[in-house]
This record gives sequence, C-alpha cells and structure tokens, in this order.
Amino acid sequence: MNQDPGPTELKAAMATCRWHFIAVAFFSVFVNLLMLTGPLFMLQIYDRVLTSRSEETLVALLVLVTGLFAMLGILEYLRGRVLARAGARFQSLLDDRVMTAVLRRSVEPADRARPSTAGRDLEAVRQLLGGSAPFALFDIPWTPMFLAVIFLFHAYLGWLAVAGAVVLIALTIANQIRSRTPSAESQQAASDADNLAEALRQNAEAVSGLGMRAVAVARWSKLRQNALARQMVASDRTAAYAAASKALRFFLQSLMLAVGALLVLNQEISAGMMIAASIMLGRALAPVEQAIGQWSLGQRALGGWRTLADLLEKTPPEGDKTELPAPKGLVDVQAITVTLPDADAPLLRAVNFTASPGSAIGVIGPSGAGKTTLAKVLTGIWRPAAGKVSIDGAALDQWPEDVLGRYVGYLPQEIGLMSGTVADNIARMSENRNDAEVVEAAERAGAHDLLVTLPQGYDTPVGAGGQRLSAGQRQRVALARAFYGDPPVIVLDEPNSNLDAPGEQALVAAIRDAKARGRAVIVMAHRPSAIAACDLLVMLDGGVQVDFGPRDDVLRKRTRNYPHLVGSKPAREIIADAKTGSPA
Repeated sequence: MNQDPGPTELKAAMATCRWHFIAVAFFSVFVNLLMLTGPLFMLQIYDRVLTSRSEETLVALLVLVTGLFAMLGILEYLRGRVLARAGARFQSLLDDRVMTAVLRRSVEPADRARPSTAGRDLEAVRQLLGGSAPFALFDIPWTPMFLAVIFLFHAYLGWLAVAGAVVLIALTIANQIRSRTPSAESQQAASDADNLAEALRQNAEAVSGLGMRAVAVARWSKLRQNALARQMVASDRTAAYAAASKALRFFLQSLMLAVGALLVLNQEISAGMMIAASIMLGRALAPVEQAIGQWSLGQRALGGWRTLADLLEKTPPEGDKTELPAPKGLVDVQAITVTLPDADAPLLRAVNFTASPGSAIGVIGPSGAGKTTLAKVLTGIWRPAAGKVSIDGAALDQWPEDVLGRYVGYLPQEIGLMSGTVADNIARMSENRNDAEVVEAAERAGAHDLLVTLPQGYDTPVGAGGQRLSAGQRQRVALARAFYGDPPVIVLDEPNSNLDAPGEQALVAAIRDAKARGRAVIVMAHRPSAIAACDLLVMLDGGVQVDFGPRDDVLRKRTRNYPHLVGSKPAREIIADAKTGSPA
C-alpha cells in the first residue's frame, strides 16, 4: 500500500538531515561523558587534594579540567551549529514545494478564503529542529548512566535519584495532557483572528467608507482576546509545570546533599561522593526539565507538521510529463461539468463548444451564469468533474502547469498585479524578461500609448495589487500581460469592466488583431462592446449552456427566447452595439 504523499515528503526531507543528527548524536556521547568532569573534579578535590594538601595535584587537576571544559564548550558549539544547519536544510528542501502547494491550493474557493499558515508551520518545525529542544532528546538516553554512577556511590542515593526522575517524567506527561487542548484552541483562535484581520485589510476602503471600522475592530478584538485567554491558560499550565520541575530538581539536589551528609556521618561514603552525587543528579534530570520548557515549541511544531502533511497530501507534486509541441490553438470543450465540495448544484453542466485558431468566441449570460468558472477551467486553474478541455487534441492535464501558462494568455476578472514595475508585470515577473516582447505585447493590447505616459513609462513601480494605477490602467496592463509571449489561446474574463471608451476600442482592435494572427480568443462578457470582434457566442444561464452559434443569431434569440437575461432592449440595438463595440 502506498504511503500518503504528505507525511512521506516530510519524512524524506527529514531523512536528508540524518547525517546531521548522527553527528549530533556522536558529539552528544562526548558531551555527556565530559559532563562527568565537574563531579569527578569535585570528588578529587574533596577526597585527594584536601586530604593530601598537595598543591601539585590541585594544579594538575585544574589544568586537566580546563582542557576538558574547553573541549566541552567546543562540542556544544559544534552540535548547536549542526542542528541549526539541519533545520535550515529541512526548510530549504521544502520551501519551494510548500509554496507551490499553497499557490495550487489557493485557487480553490475554500482555501483562497483563508490565509495560509504553511510558511509559519514550516518555520515552526525548523525552529524545533534547529533549536535547543533536540538536545534533550539526545541527552535523555544518558540519564541512566548518571543514575548508574550515583548508584555506585550508594544505593540510597541511586534510588533517590530514580524517584526524582520518575516524578519529573510524570510532570512532563501531565504537562502534555493538560496543555494540549488549550494550546490547540489558542492556535485556532489566533488563526481566526488573523483571517479576519487579513480580510479587513484587503477591504479597508469599504470598511472605512461604510463606517464599519469600530465594529470590525471590535469583532477582531474579541477573537484576539479569546486567543489570548486560551494562550494564557496553556502558558500558565506549562509555566506551572516548568516551575515545579525546576524547584523539584533543586530540592532533590539539596535532599541528595542531606542524605549524602547522613551517609558521610555514618562513614558509608566520602564527602566528595556526596557533592558529586548532587551534581550528577542535576545533570541527570536537566534534559527532562529542558523538555518541559520546550514543550510549547514542540506542540506548535507538531501542529505545523500535521498541517504541512495535510497540505502536501492534498496537493501532490506534478509528475514528469512528455514535452508536447507548441499548440496552434484549437480549443475543444467536451461536455464539461464543474462542481465544488458541498455545493448543492454544479457550477457548470455539459458545456460544449470548439474555438478554432483565428476565431473569437464570446461567452455571455447574467451574473452567476458560470462565465468566470468556465474561464478558470479553460486556463487549467480548475479541473472539471466530468468532460475535458483540450488544446490541439491534448487534454489540459497533459501539459505541465507552467508550460500551459505560456500557451494560454489569461486576463482574470480580479486583476492581480504584483510588486515590481509595469514591465515586470507584463513579463509575468520573469527574471529574464524580453523588453522587446514586453513592448510588443503592450502594442498588441493597445496599451503602449497609455503606458509611455506614466511617470516612468514601463519602469513605473507598481505596488502589490497595482495600487499606484487606476482600475482602468491595471486592466490595460493585465491585458498586455495576457498577450505577452504571443500565446495561441487567449482567455479574457470581463476584459472591459474598468475600461473607458478608448480602452474598449483598443480591446476590440486587440481581439481582431489576435484573430488575424491565427489566435483563438475566448471572451467572457456582460457588455456587447466586448463581443464586437467575436464570431460565435456561447450563452450560459445557471451553469447551463442554453445556446451556441453565430453572434447575431444568438443575440436575436437572446431577446426573443431569454428576455430575463437581457431586459427589454431590442435585439437590433444589441446587435448594433456588438458590431460597433459601443457600450450597452
């Protein structure tokens, strides 16, 4: 049986760090052996130096201890460096894979609605691997050795140390049980607050303009307070167990001294053994105490691991695909049906049409008819539940996603520009952009004359989302981006929603030019001006294809057979608008 891809990928990335962990385990052997330096030095001081009053012995022991502690410091430094690099290697191996999975999942409506925590989850796992927490894991196996040495001094001291270790382990288990639920609730509440904050930030203009700021902040504050309250519960419980374990360790060391002193008085052990046993007990119990102190980080990393495993499992990596020749642009839509999880009805049902190279097809219908859904299917963003979309006979899933994007120019309904220059955005943020192709794409989109009037022309900086440009300018830039690279298939979703009259005329000219160059153009439109250059029309209503045919024929039927889709405007006026490219 095949393993789930998510946990397998994480384990594979962890496995690449195995030599780092082997090195840390190797260093830990000598670190823990060198931890005996202090107790044994104390033992020699009390039992040899003080009794013999030999200064030479003291100097020799001091020189030896200095060298051993210097070696201990070097080994501690080395294993810290190795662990830090193990964490960095783990993150670097998964960074691109996780980001790709996030982008692929974000096209789904349910996932797009909430911010991704994948980056923070991966960072949490890296912090756990590269921090001091693993030291406890590598040092705990040496606890029995320290306990065995204490037993060599005296059985009473050994059993006292074992009892203390059992109590500390019990505290660790109790800490895990008691803090797990409030910690998980706190993380969920914090995530809800972050989601709301991101939604408010993205809609800040509406929040401010509608007087919603106080109400929105109050709702966000309520979520934050809930998260903070749960975090305080988890923090208080963890702090309580950490304080209890620390106090218990100090008490046990003092108790060890007291029992050791009694044994010294009875002449069963030496004073040096009494001191050495107390120090060794502290060292034996230190990893357990350290584990309790790092528990919250461990829980966060464990939650991050599970979230990452779920993300990678739901978004397996794209397999290698045979390189296909560049398509000519024959788009064939065969009975596609699109559904969403938990949806009452399909978004699209049995849609059929063919777009040939050198043709333009308009897709019309009321809001909610499925036009944008169809655009996402045509570009490979969404996959149909039934039927298929093919280009030159090859189904879209036969093309690697990045390769398909070069052959399909896409103008989404929601214009998304990224931080960079206008030229960077037209070139799709390519590091090796071709400036000649950038200008050519702008000219074909009819945007060149507009772009050169910007303050810095094509080099005008654009903020995330295109804040420095007007809505119409953003749409013209996005249209040029769709034409970049001269793709054989061009899909435009509401391309004139923010355009003025000159912009609409430029759009119609761009579509006609694309047709003349043998490109297949598919336009989702509300207004007749967007379909002026279209030869055929697909009409959708409620996700169902209700008509397909020559533009003027469909428009005549539209007013005669589907008046609820257009209103009372006469068919001849709609056809005239479509022919001239005038707004409805």
